[in-house]
Amino acid sequence: MDGDRPESIRYPWPEPPAPGESIEIADGVLWIRLPLPMALDHVNVYALDDGDSWTIVDTGLSSKKSRAIWENVMAGPLRGKPVHRVVVTHHHPDHVGNAGWFQSEHGAELVATRTAWLFARMLTLDVQETWPEETLNFYRSAGMAPDILAKRMADRPFNFADGVFPMPLGYTRIKQDDVIRMGGRDWDVHIGNGHSPEHATFWSRDDDLVISGDQILSSISPNLGVYATEPMADPVSGWLEACERLQSLARPEHLVLGGHKLPFTGLPIRMRQLIDNHHGALARLLDELDQPRTAADCFPPLFKRPIKEGEYGLALVEAVAHMNHLFHIGAVTRTRRDDGAWMYQRKE
Repeated sequence: MDGDRPESIRYPWPEPPAPGESIEIADGVLWIRLPLPMALDHVNVYALDDGDSWTIVDTGLSSKKSRAIWENVMAGPLRGKPVHRVVVTHHHPDHVGNAGWFQSEHGAELVATRTAWLFARMLTLDVQETWPEETLNFYRSAGMAPDILAKRMADRPFNFADGVFPMPLGYTRIKQDDVIRMGGRDWDVHIGNGHSPEHATFWSRDDDLVISGDQILSSISPNLGVYATEPMADPVSGWLEACERLQSLARPEHLVLGGHKLPFTGLPIRMRQLIDNHHGALARLLDELDQPRTAADCFPPLFKRPIKEGEYGLALVEAVAHMNHLFHIGAVTRTRRDDGAWMYQRKE
C-alpha cells in the first residue's frame, strides 16, 4: 500500500526481536517472540513494566525450549524483576501454554476471561490416547479425504496437554468493559469472538496501544474453526459481530500489537479488510453450491489457493465454520450422504 496515505497499514518495526531478546514498543512495553513448531512459526508475547515486577500478556507453547527462552528473557530484558501476573488473551496452546508454569513455578497470578480459563483447564485434563469416536465422526461429516483420515487414525491424537503446562486451580476473571492497569496504563477490556470464545483485547486509555492477541492480526486472517466439541457452532457470526463492534473503536493512529506477524498502524482499514474477507468467502461459497458439496469440497472457493497436507486440518474446520454459518442463516440446505458426510446446497 502507498505509505504516504494516512489510512494505509504501516509496520513501524520491519523485523521482529530475536529469540531471548525484546523490542521496546513504547515506554515500559516490550515485544518478545517465541518459536512455534508449525507453519506459523512464532507467537508474539508482551511484557509490561509494573515498577517492581512485570505483567506478561500470553506465554507461548509449553516446551523446554520456550521455557529456556523465558528464563533468558527474565534474566535479560526483564532485568531479573519477577513476573507477578500473566494475562492470556485466549485459550489456544500457543498463548496459554506456559501460564501454569508461571503460576506454579513463579507464583504469578493468572488473568483470563472465564471461558478462556474453563476451556484451557478442561482441555488439559482431557487426555486421549486413541481417537474419540465423536472426533472421527465429525471428520467424516465434514467430508475429510479418506487417505488423510486413515493417516490420522494411525497416529496418537494431539492432546491439548501436549502443548500446555499443567494449570493449577484458580484464576482472576476479566470481562467486557473491565479496566485493567498494566505497564503504567489503564486498559479497557473488549471481548472478541470467532477465533476463540471470549477472546480478550486491551485498549490503552493513556496512549494509542492496542493488544489484540489473535482477534486482530496485521497480514493474515485468524482461523475460524468448528470442532467436535460443538459441531454446530457458528464462529463466523461471532467473528463478524466482534469485528463490527471493535471497528467502531479503531483509529488510524492505533499501534496494534497482535499475537502473530508484525505490529501495525492503520487499524480502521484492517478491520474493514477482515470483515470483507469473510463476506467475500461466503459469497464465493454460495456461488459454488448450486450442486451439493461437502465442506472439504469447498477449499478452492474459500481459500483461493492450494491447501497443503500440513494445513488441511485448519482448512477443514474453517470450511465447516463457513458452511455452518450459511446453514444457520438459511442460505443452504444439507443432507447426509451414505458415508456420513453432510452435503450442502444453495436454496433455490
